[in-house]
Amino acid sequence: MDKNARIFVAGHRGMVGSALLRNLASRGYRNVVTRSRAELDLTSQDAVEGFFRDEAIDVVMLAAAKVGGILANDTYPADFLYLNLIIEANVINSAYRAGVRRLVFLGSSCIYPREAPQPIKEDYLLTGPLESTNEPYAIAKIAGIKLCEAFNRQFGTQYISLMPTNLYGPNDNYDLKTSHVLPALLRKAHEAKASGAGSLTVWGTGRVRREFLHVDDMADAAVFLLEQGIAAGWYNVGCGADVTIEELAHAAMRAVGFDGRIEFDVSKPDGTPQKLLDVSKLAEFGWRAKIGLEEGLATTYQDFLRRYETQVLERA
Repeated sequence: MDKNARIFVAGHRGMVGSALLRNLASRGYRNVVTRSRAELDLTSQDAVEGFFRDEAIDVVMLAAAKVGGILANDTYPADFLYLNLIIEANVINSAYRAGVRRLVFLGSSCIYPREAPQPIKEDYLLTGPLESTNEPYAIAKIAGIKLCEAFNRQFGTQYISLMPTNLYGPNDNYDLKTSHVLPALLRKAHEAKASGAGSLTVWGTGRVRREFLHVDDMADAAVFLLEQGIAAGWYNVGCGADVTIEELAHAAMRAVGFDGRIEFDVSKPDGTPQKLLDVSKLAEFGWRAKIGLEEGLATTYQDFLRRYETQVLERA
């Protein structure tokens, strides 16, 4: 990929988008275009079309999305479906109309059936019912994959999709009402330690299994595929190993330095029993994750401390 290519990173202030910026900069790409939500409303078709008409973009990396954990998905299903559908439709269609040949769409492993065989292959898409707790978000992401496929087939574009497993890392969301499980556990462990509590509460039984990938690894995979010239398809991005939520909670507690006990709130949902991705397609291209969970948790906790302390000061 040309180092002078004009690359638009949509959603650059989020965890995924900011990781893409770091990776592009580390590889020598200096012509990266960004817009804040105030500068460009991706839910406005006119605004998005105008942006692409004016900016002469060569490559799009579509990381903008409404995201959240089980509670957020259950509380705002219409928002998760509608907003994600309209963002991806506006960006993908406007990019094509402006002559953008290459695009990376960031999806999610929740696109796969709840009871999919493990590890989950890309071929398992649309072979069974989805997990009900995040179905609206999953449907929107499936639509994005199919939209990229359709544009490639009809117009000869080179739009690819990445399906990362559960992501974590710098610039994550630590709000207990809207966050995913890992950042929520880090915050719970930190606050339990700070308050002198003897325990922290974990939703569900703790027995379900999840795979976790550092967001910098995900960003590396996205830019890697662009540089390899991959023109079509969707690809799982993960580390190839999973842990139980109980094991994850203990790992988060070690990162924080909290040695209390775990209490499980079994009245809360577990979600999908297991979600481990088959990452052999990416491995065939020569890419593998590099950041281990313990290492990643340690650096993510430092990010949490910086962000948490800033928020505390702002409220004071």
